[in-house]
Amino acid sequence: MIVALEESKRKLVALDDVVKELGNQLAIEEAKERAADLEKETLVENFWDDAEKSSRKLQQIKQLKDCVESYEELVKKLEDTLVLCEMAIEENDESSVEEVVKETAFIESEAERKRIESLLSGQYDKNNAILSFHPGAGGTEAQDWASMLYRMYTRWGEKHGYNVKLIDWLDGDEAGLKSATIMIEGLNAYGYLKSENGVHRLVRISPFDASGRRHTSFASVEVMPEFNDDNNIVIRDEDIEVTAHRSSGAGGQHINKTDSAIRIVHKPTGIVVGCQTERSQLQNKETAMKMLKAKLMEIKIRENLERIEDIQGNKANIEWGSQIRSYVFMPYTLAKDTRTGYEDGNIDSVMDGEIDGFINAYLKDLSKSEK
Repeated sequence: MIVALEESKRKLVALDDVVKELGNQLAIEEAKERAADLEKETLVENFWDDAEKSSRKLQQIKQLKDCVESYEELVKKLEDTLVLCEMAIEENDESSVEEVVKETAFIESEAERKRIESLLSGQYDKNNAILSFHPGAGGTEAQDWASMLYRMYTRWGEKHGYNVKLIDWLDGDEAGLKSATIMIEGLNAYGYLKSENGVHRLVRISPFDASGRRHTSFASVEVMPEFNDDNNIVIRDEDIEVTAHRSSGAGGQHINKTDSAIRIVHKPTGIVVGCQTERSQLQNKETAMKMLKAKLMEIKIRENLERIEDIQGNKANIEWGSQIRSYVFMPYTLAKDTRTGYEDGNIDSVMDGEIDGFINAYLKDLSKSEK
């Protein structure tokens, strides 16, 4: 038992240096100063004149404070556990072994989680994420696969305490979906989920094939950040086609069943966006326009373009050879990322939203490539 305490002490002493370095990587002192400066701005007389701007500023303050508080809690837990461990060793107290070992494992896990968080240093990593799902060729089979991915990311968001908001849904012919869009709201949502952008491949015995044959299906997941400032994206009225239609699909009672749903086509690029979950046609149009601007902005940044007019639209094919990850249900079970090589044999767990291993592997590889 004392051996276990000595081993825990060795780990805790090593973790002390790791956690201190994390403080620098997460810029904790800068976060404290930034939060204090922003709080001063909330005391200005006309602070509430622009409700949207003031709301964003309050959210930013909360995010900064949460980051600082979470880090300081980790530092305190490390200090307390090390003191408990040293006392237990000195007094030969075997009753403390279980608690020390448990707390040490938690601190290791939390330090690793924060190390991954420190990798999220991209300009838009802290923003909300907008995810769109599109089935590839293959009819019902591909449409069902797209809906399975929709569920996987919804479950991931819920498990991590994010607010998952359905924006648009278009039913599949017999099952699944033809297209869907969700917003995952919360700190670092885009930073984590940017790894999921691309084509996903499924291999399984199709439940829609009476002969029980094995099928390969494809669906794409498009991930982009929600941009808080889209003023530099100007969309001309003559460049868009706006149509209203009746809402349908997975929203249930939360979806308005009148002709208030909006679909917008951006003619120069062929980009299509839609929204059907707001209370009015006007609100749906505002949300859809915000999505269109986000999509145009994301492409503009990704392709290093100077003008919106130069955007040609996304031409990626949803087919064999372009997938970022494969999910195999038969003849064996395995989810494997083609970029990092990371794999997980528990396919049920993966489809239930347990995809942090894939996300973390991608972020680590990305960090190495940027050095």
